Amino acid sequence: MNMTHYMELLADNQPWNLIIFMAIPIVLAETLAITELYILFTRRFSGFVYHLNRFSGTTVGLYFIGIIAYLLTTAVVPITQNYQWRTAIDVIAVGSYLIGGLPLIWIALQEFGLVNASLDQMGKLRVHAICVALFLVFGHIAMIAGMLDPSLLGYTAADGHHMGSGAHSGH
Repeated sequence: MNMTHYMELLADNQPWNLIIFMAIPIVLAETLAITELYILFTRRFSGFVYHLNRFSGTTVGLYFIGIIAYLLTTAVVPITQNYQWRTAIDVIAVGSYLIGGLPLIWIALQEFGLVNASLDQMGKLRVHAICVALFLVFGHIAMIAGMLDPSLLGYTAADGHHMGSGAHSGH
């Protein structure tokens, strides 16, 4: 089976790429989402859960700045310059993953007081919830598209062999 660059990235360099590009950001983002729900229901803007929420939000936002910068320079730009995208499925998978990080970066910027400074606590909570929702939507689009076989839209490997045997191209 052919792989998207998204899935190939996660499959290569086991287990490190999976940890760096999936496990760490997902654990932080899921912690953010769960603590966000707690804060939405309780309206408690103090205590351990609130501080865990702020830590998770700032950490995952800063982490995604690094991920996006790294993947743009080492994967997206070279793949684009070399015309190596594996159909729209590949573009959607990679693009959605990168776009999904933007709302998390916005949360970090809000936590540092760089955006939305004039909002009250409830306004900031609304922005947090919207950003978490956007991350979840784009993250799931990336995962679903990333697991699709790009040959569904006509991709064939240049050398005639299927990807997935640890081959590394474009990043």
